Amino acid sequence: MRRTVRTAALAGAGSLLLALATPPSAGAAPAPTPRIDLRVLVVDDGGPAVDAIAAELGSAGTPFTRVDLREADRPEIQAGFLADTVDGRPRAKYQAVVLPSDSPAGMAAAELTALASYEQRFAIPQVDAYTYARPEVGLDHPVNGGYSGSLDGVRAAVTAAGKAGPFGYLDGPVPFEDNSTSVGESYAHVARPAAGADFTSYVDAPVPGSAERGSLVGEYRHDGRRELVVTFVYNQYQQQFRLLARGIVDWMTQGVRVGAARHYFAVHIDDVFAADDRWDSELNCTPGDVDCPPDQGEPDPIRMTATDARYAAQWSAAKGFTLDMVFNGGGSELFKEENGGSDPLAQQLVADRGAFRWVNHTYNHPFLGCLQDVSTVPWTCAKNADGTVKYASRSEISAQISDNRAWGRRAGLPLRDDELVTGEHSGLKILPQQPDDNPHLAAALSDNAVASLASDNSRDPQQRRVGPALTVPRYPMNVFYNAGRTAEQIDEYNWIYTRTADGGSGICEISSVSTCLDEPLDAATGYAEHVVPLEARIALGHVLAGDPRPHFVHQSNLAEDRIAYPVLDRVLADYAALYADSTPLVNLRQRDIGAELRDRAAWRAAVASGQVSAYRIGGTVTVRAPAGVRVTATMPTGTRQNQLLGTTAFGSAYAGSLVGWVSPGLLQDRVTLALPAASAAAPAVADASVTGPVPAPAPRLPLPRGVRERVAYGVTDHGMPDSRVTG
Repeated sequence: MRRTVRTAALAGAGSLLLALATPPSAGAAPAPTPRIDLRVLVVDDGGPAVDAIAAELGSAGTPFTRVDLREADRPEIQAGFLADTVDGRPRAKYQAVVLPSDSPAGMAAAELTALASYEQRFAIPQVDAYTYARPEVGLDHPVNGGYSGSLDGVRAAVTAAGKAGPFGYLDGPVPFEDNSTSVGESYAHVARPAAGADFTSYVDAPVPGSAERGSLVGEYRHDGRRELVVTFVYNQYQQQFRLLARGIVDWMTQGVRVGAARHYFAVHIDDVFAADDRWDSELNCTPGDVDCPPDQGEPDPIRMTATDARYAAQWSAAKGFTLDMVFNGGGSELFKEENGGSDPLAQQLVADRGAFRWVNHTYNHPFLGCLQDVSTVPWTCAKNADGTVKYASRSEISAQISDNRAWGRRAGLPLRDDELVTGEHSGLKILPQQPDDNPHLAAALSDNAVASLASDNSRDPQQRRVGPALTVPRYPMNVFYNAGRTAEQIDEYNWIYTRTADGGSGICEISSVSTCLDEPLDAATGYAEHVVPLEARIALGHVLAGDPRPHFVHQSNLAEDRIAYPVLDRVLADYAALYADSTPLVNLRQRDIGAELRDRAAWRAAVASGQVSAYRIGGTVTVRAPAGVRVTATMPTGTRQNQLLGTTAFGSAYAGSLVGWVSPGLLQDRVTLALPAASAAAPAVADASVTGPVPAPAPRLPLPRGVRERVAYGVTDHGMPDSRVTG
């Protein structure tokens, strides 16, 4: 029986491209270099682990075929399903295989044998999404010095081999979530390699009660095959999976795939130069805004000072993170009218204008949808005599855009004319009061050549076209626009998220999107101990999912107690502690985020409709997509794009690879990429007569009782009611 040669490069990136093939017998003609289609076979049993890997592939835009073992009419996994011949060249239809376990229920023995032979023949890697630790996967039984049980709150780690190999983009720690003391979130088998097994652990964890460590993710090489063995349960939302997802996919695709993933984080600061009304803890509403009856209370504005502006610039420089200042120039003019013609805040921000990006937020922040009737709470849309809705006019919307643009130009702000955030995202539909966009909005956007329009992700999450513009959904952070001080934030937070019996509004008791706190937060400690870690965890979850949508807070949150910074600091610090310098946060401006969302949607639609063809022959990757659809790919360092004459560099460095969007070159109808010499070796087709016997499938063992396959977080993310996230 053949054994895989273990080379010195095993722990390096080159091991991902290792060719496992038997040379042809003496005198035989060389076997043709096979074609390997860049598609993954995902065999699904309905469990969360396979679903998580499929979600990662789908998010990155990597094509895959799913075979559902629960379907009676599913295709049989046999030789013809896995491979054939194209233009006289052997073709492997899948570059990698994902199984629920090494020997899943629902697969016939003949299917497992066919799969093993296919993996031997074409050097196809296999991922066992979640399996029990035992010698059949290169591990000793957990009872022999290992562990089976909960890993909630445990800090696993990437091993030296993992850092040198598929998980080199991580700094090392892999913390397992422990979001609830009453819900079991993780279950694992921590085990040592079996005696004599060719097994390398990439991620390990401590064995409770001992100084030993055991594998959670590792590579098992046997019988001319390679398996990535994962022995913990996970779902697509959990942080521990999100941290390891890239490495799992890179390992299975050997660093050569269509589709790509990066981590994005951008933060918009709305209402800059304007003022935000303050929450009133006695009235439990915001005087001056639509949640308070017009005859109650007096507005108490919150506005940044010049000192706050200097701090923002210093913070940005210290963190190496650029904030997007979403500004209302009319707010500065109003302040000057009321304060002797001077605005120190504007002077300071303009002096430091190069420290930030700048986005048009209209001149003085009017509501640009329907005319609001605020005589009642909640407000309603005012009507014309004929019963139709009264809307802000095209000329009013256009003037708000152009006047603010002109103000910014006079101030020397480095603007892009094609970006816009309307006040409270107004003009766009808002339920339940205004179910349709303002019919004058699209024309006003066209008048001002606006191509990128912000929307509220909590209300309008899908990118869509409004006249000439594509929307860019933004995530509202639960740091309230009407709070400049921690005490105000906690008072309002308690009002929203506590029961009437606890002195709250009871909103949380009838809401379908949030739940109630067990008890009101402490005014002194609640923000730091509850709100900051929760909001940072939610935002980091978006980042780790590769979601480029920006987050937004308000200028009030950079004033007074500067309550936004602890949340942003936590996100940046947590990310830096997890990821290596090779995997930085990507901080894009609004229009570029919109372009990323647009290109992703077009690519995924093409993949889903079967209009993408991608394959590798030796050191050349070929990708065909519909005209006008840009191709996204992840390739080894040194990859170049073939042009009609010569080559050009492909992509940009990220997480130890090159990633990028490309289109066919001049007079070309496809993208062809030349892999570097170290990655160009491709597996030859093994002669069946010399491959050796395929081992019999391992016996199927039931999973231990008590395994928790958690499909959702199971803990509360206190969502923000729609009336509190606008601005």
